[in-house]
Amino acid sequence: MSDFLNWNELSIHTTNEAVEPISNILNEAGANGVVIEDPVDLTKEKRDLFGEVYALDRSKYPKEGIVLKSYFIDDENWPEKKQMILKQIEHLQHYHIDLGLHQIATKDVKATDWENEWKKYFKPVSVTERFTIVPSWEDYTKKTDRELIITIDPGMAFGTGTHPTTVLSLKALEETVRPNDLVIDVGAGSGILSIAASLLGAKHVYSYDLDEIAVSSTTQNCNRNDLQHTITAQKNDLLKGVNKQANVIVSNILADILLRLVDDAWDNLLEGGYFITSGIINSKQMLIKDKLVEKGFHIIKQNQMENWISIIAQKHYVK
Repeated sequence: MSDFLNWNELSIHTTNEAVEPISNILNEAGANGVVIEDPVDLTKEKRDLFGEVYALDRSKYPKEGIVLKSYFIDDENWPEKKQMILKQIEHLQHYHIDLGLHQIATKDVKATDWENEWKKYFKPVSVTERFTIVPSWEDYTKKTDRELIITIDPGMAFGTGTHPTTVLSLKALEETVRPNDLVIDVGAGSGILSIAASLLGAKHVYSYDLDEIAVSSTTQNCNRNDLQHTITAQKNDLLKGVNKQANVIVSNILADILLRLVDDAWDNLLEGGYFITSGIINSKQMLIKDKLVEKGFHIIKQNQMENWISIIAQKHYVK
């Protein structure tokens, strides 16, 4: 990133429910990183769970709701791009997504300021019993033999691994992935779930995302973890045109999009294979469950973290 570039910070005060869909809109518009300021984090120590504590500046956090900050190059396209982003966010209300206060603010930011601000929000953190997410610019040493390290630089793709939907997905992968499994990751983002499946012993992981930026980010993060030979990242619209027989399919995306994925997930799973769905808000869980059961899936387990739900379903043929 050049120090001579100027940047626009777009700040959106919204709800927990709207975090992922708005983040997806921002990244598809070319945001160079999305920072999430969640007051819930103030009730937790920002830490590596084995001891190191990172202090948070309480004055920067909202008293209610969540603030998303994203960064865009300041060029002649910015005014038009901003209007497009705001229209797409407004359209989320058609999917009954609560936007909360929906307060918008912008300001100019120097490139060096952006880099320092971004890195302050991202430190090594243990997100499950086994997985620790480590930013590529941090030095970190494993604390136990069982600990699995995922080294990433989110870049322009959403996903630092600490959001509840990602943590739920990681825990579900720990429960389902076995050595030599074939795994499919739909809506890969920065590639965290693909990397996790590979570290758990998957023979090969096929990683799909419609966003070219996400595909690039996944590829780069796979290289950082020396997993380029076991993970194939490709641009694709969900599982359209894909014909695999996987042991596990994982997808951490919006519930309304998950509904469109169920049929193709069934077709791409081996009998007895697992379909992990995350990114589901409470009000949408029965919608997803009903669709899964209607297709023939058996609901194995449901987990919840904050207001988010993940479901592990297993494929059984009806005879």
